[in-house]
Amino acid sequence: MTLAEALLKGLKGHGAAELFGIPGDFALPFFKVIEQSGILPFYTLSHEPGVGFAADAAGRGRGSLGVAVVTYGAGAFNMLNSVACAYAEKSPLVVISGAPGISELQGDLLLHHQIKTLGSQYEVMKEFTCDQVLLNDPANAPEQIARVLRSCLEQSRPVYIEFPRDLVNAPCDPVPLLPPTTADPQALIDCASEILNRLAAAERPVILAGVEVRRYGLEDKVAELSRRLQLPVATSFMGRGLFSDSDCQLIGSYIGMAGDQSISETVETSDQLLMLGVIVCDSNFGVSAKRLDIRHTVNASDQEVKVGFHLYQQLSLTELVDELLNQTETTNHHASPVKPNYPRGLEADDNPIVPTDIARAVNDLFDRHGPMPIASDIGDCLFTAMDMDNTQLVAPGYYATMGFGVPAGMGLQASTGQRPIILVGDGAFQMTGWELGNCRRYGWDPIVLLFNNSCWGMLATFQPESSFNHLDDWHFADMSASLGGDGVRVQTRAELQTALNQAVETRGRFQLIEIMMTADARSATLQQFVEAQGRRTGMRKG
Repeated sequence: MTLAEALLKGLKGHGAAELFGIPGDFALPFFKVIEQSGILPFYTLSHEPGVGFAADAAGRGRGSLGVAVVTYGAGAFNMLNSVACAYAEKSPLVVISGAPGISELQGDLLLHHQIKTLGSQYEVMKEFTCDQVLLNDPANAPEQIARVLRSCLEQSRPVYIEFPRDLVNAPCDPVPLLPPTTADPQALIDCASEILNRLAAAERPVILAGVEVRRYGLEDKVAELSRRLQLPVATSFMGRGLFSDSDCQLIGSYIGMAGDQSISETVETSDQLLMLGVIVCDSNFGVSAKRLDIRHTVNASDQEVKVGFHLYQQLSLTELVDELLNQTETTNHHASPVKPNYPRGLEADDNPIVPTDIARAVNDLFDRHGPMPIASDIGDCLFTAMDMDNTQLVAPGYYATMGFGVPAGMGLQASTGQRPIILVGDGAFQMTGWELGNCRRYGWDPIVLLFNNSCWGMLATFQPESSFNHLDDWHFADMSASLGGDGVRVQTRAELQTALNQAVETRGRFQLIEIMMTADARSATLQQFVEAQGRRTGMRKG
């Protein structure tokens, strides 16, 4: 087989199910093999940031590799923000870039797309990925590809593969599956034993689950652990959507002072907090009422476990959860999840729409038609999602980049086959909303709820006096037909309910509901978040 075929089959063997990309001259030979071989489905989008976000969300949704393919220089650098988001939020994204051929490296002319040196892109990608390989030797390529793909899956972070265009058709052996790296057996046993002893001695132990639980497919195992130990479970802000189909004592999402007070008190007063796969960042803990006491916490993430002041290195979350289950007894205990009081019962009247109305409308929709996965952008649309039923959710909750929502929803539908709801603000839609024009080619039909308050609402909450936060009214719904979908603008709660009912019944075309709101309309969760940040920093908030 050729090197290109070996790479594609290696990706498939490691769990990739599709590719997203934009062709370019240095990548054209590889794109030709992708198209002609049919080894993996291939979706082209319109702008590299959207390619990265779609591939990221596809990997998150399926719990495996997401793959983005771009050209050298202008293509790869244009996708850096998406790669940064995937790295920060621990998403297993494989970035493949076409590159100048080996025969071109000796010339006297500068090559187009080159910046400083021909190796500059590779050096830059080292800062955004956990492992890298330049496929300049077909004889060694199989082992190198296997190594970086294993790194991607085990570390759940992006990796980078640079592919010289004149080696695409070079003869190559298949890519092997390398054995997984494993922890020291005694260290693993000791670590799990210490954790269980701490939990047994505690009066108010709690499990706090984060994104790594989803990344490594551990929801059912953590739910089983919680049942055996009879512990309540909260998810971090970024872990929202976990355990939507699991039997555990889920009390809701922890958002500090911005969230439900009873959940915050349960987490913050725990005398033994077991954090599994939680990113310790400002989004998850920045609005906590008090700092967590490290003496009474266990933090298992990033291939290590901190038990109080003890540190166990090179120990994966998967191995730890398996060993905790190995050291506990099975039980017939069934959890009694706490049913959060998510708002319901939209009043279909002529009153103007506020974010909570959108949450009510979506929850009512779920009651009638069943839950749907959600892809959300950053901003008040994500805070509004906290009032929606606990369903699968992909969002840039930590890295907080705008432009994620629309391409992420498309990637989610491509990878799972499920029709998603996309939550996006008008500012973010201006960035990547136009990727919806690609839905018609692939039969995707997401329902897009566009929060239009004619401003960068999240920024305006922190600095309301700045006029640059105001945006023009672009009438997005009017553009939907030319993009291959249906659009409607709504201004009242009755219109919102009618539009949602129509959208869910219409299949085969994307449905965009442009929801007009005043600039000062904001969700209760965002308002609490802003006020909590103000109390912590002493800054004035609007």
